[in-house]
Amino acid sequence: MTVHLALGSNLGDRQRNIETAYKLIEERVGRVTSSSAFYFSKPVGFASEHDFVNSACEVRTDLNAEELLEAIQGIERDMGRVQKSDSGGYADRIIDIDWILAGERVINTPRLVVPHPRMHERDFVLLPMNEIAPNAIHPLLQKSVRELTEELSSDNAIRDLT
Repeated sequence: MTVHLALGSNLGDRQRNIETAYKLIEERVGRVTSSSAFYFSKPVGFASEHDFVNSACEVRTDLNAEELLEAIQGIERDMGRVQKSDSGGYADRIIDIDWILAGERVINTPRLVVPHPRMHERDFVLLPMNEIAPNAIHPLLQKSVRELTEELSSDNAIRDLT
């Protein structure tokens, strides 16, 4: 199965945190076949003086949905993330790994919703995704990542040009 993940960090050495997460994804999830540049963004949904570094990747995995979710959450825990945000309450975090797309699959369980329910609203997800998978289709909205990116009203995320 090919999946797309979005990564973000706004604590510590943010770029190194993303790079470490990529290495752990390679070890525990599957082969990273593509990854975006780093994007910088302001926090969305909460106030913080710490900006985010964001990136997205495409991963080829043999894990089933439950195993993949466990692997992602294990990476977050092992990197020092205490808990996932809940009930819309967000906080600073050393690493956040969100499962964005699973090809044309739709997953809706109490623990997991794919495609990510807010991906189409978030420039810090869509801009990196558009770099690596512009033709990927959101299976519920029936629009490509490119189309969703063009419809964005926010321009919070800025690509690292270094």
